[in-house]
Amino acid sequence: MREFLWPRKGLLRPLRYYRLRILRLGATPHSIALGFATGIAMAWTPFLGFHLGLALILSYLLSGNLVAAALGTTLSNPATFPVICAVTWETGRWLVGGEASTGAGADLGDLLEKMQFRDLWAPVLKPMLVGALPLALGSAAIFYAVIFFAVRGFQRRRQLQMRRQQQEALAGALGGDIPSV
Repeated sequence: MREFLWPRKGLLRPLRYYRLRILRLGATPHSIALGFATGIAMAWTPFLGFHLGLALILSYLLSGNLVAAALGTTLSNPATFPVICAVTWETGRWLVGGEASTGAGADLGDLLEKMQFRDLWAPVLKPMLVGALPLALGSAAIFYAVIFFAVRGFQRRRQLQMRRQQQEALAGALGGDIPSV
């Protein structure tokens, strides 16, 4: 139980691994950033269970990295989905015009149980889709910029480090110094 609540290697270790996994993807910074941004954008939608598929399709159509898109969808998980739903719904209600149509006494549990799409559309899905749009676009733009510059810097540092190692190995093999290129 203790390990679940407070892991021995710390709570931030999974985030560090996640960060390194994104930085080490073998693609262009644009492709990785675009893929991650599409994953983040799709995570805001109310289509629970379809985030990954939608992100992969959109990322493929935009020539983004598919692995980065899949990693981006992890924003929407069982811990964050209730918050995402509430924020998108409230934002959508506000954008649609204050009080969204609540379906005149509609019970959400009853609507979900019967799964009547036409009854579920106006009070729930429409505000969530409208609210998800600005949140998805805003977060996608922010994450695109952050991921693009992080990956570009990481790839440049890694390339420089590999070039130095090759020069040192060549100098050691030839028994002398090799001028820097």
